Amino acid sequence: MTDLLVPPPIQASAAASARGATKIYGQGDTEVVALDNVDVDFIAGHFTAIMGPSGSGKSTLMHCMAGLDRLDAGSAVIGETDIATASERELTTLRRDRLGFIFQSFNLVPTLTAAENITLPMDLAGAKPDREWVDRVVDTVGLSDRLGHRPNELSGGQQQRVAVARALASRPAIIFADEPTGNLDSTTGAEILAFMRHAVRELGQTIVMVTHDPVAASYADRVVFLADGQITDQLFDPTPDSVLDHMRRLSS
Repeated sequence: MTDLLVPPPIQASAAASARGATKIYGQGDTEVVALDNVDVDFIAGHFTAIMGPSGSGKSTLMHCMAGLDRLDAGSAVIGETDIATASERELTTLRRDRLGFIFQSFNLVPTLTAAENITLPMDLAGAKPDREWVDRVVDTVGLSDRLGHRPNELSGGQQQRVAVARALASRPAIIFADEPTGNLDSTTGAEILAFMRHAVRELGQTIVMVTHDPVAASYADRVVFLADGQITDQLFDPTPDSVLDHMRRLSS
């Protein structure tokens, strides 16, 4: 591990950071160290992909950074909130007000229209959507003529566009995406990834994405590689071939 992979103190431009992040599942003979003293920064206004072999800790890292799981040691900070020590109420408020989520399953409410699904998190929080911003997001994802449709009237790609727009609608500090194109064909997946990259470069969004796909990772500005719960490498301006080469070295 090089000094580049251990960047304390936390960078001023980081949207989220972890220091000494450790997560252990089980005890004794069944103990698994999912995260082993991880230090990482996710820079604001950048698209970061997290990759690694199965069981490397990539999903655990994202879940702990997003407040969906608790660290056993170390810190995970978003803004002024240390997720490792925050109360459940503070975590609920953080996830509601400052984070966006995109999952492999679209998680849309079937009885609501696309427009209602997009603003649902803000409606539940009692927040008034910034209509100009929401309209810009909707136009960017190409949903302007589908807002009155319910999920069963939309293709898989259109449903994921709704999910991406929902994540962006409240202008969160950071969006966490877990295999967001896993249920899509390659063409539709490429369209979603291109929009996510556009959201970072043109709309100033910060996205952290877990993926196993070198092509998906190539849309990111940086790829962070994990193996056995530790960050082993990182790659800037990735291409599918350079990502695949790094993954081969990890598994060899």
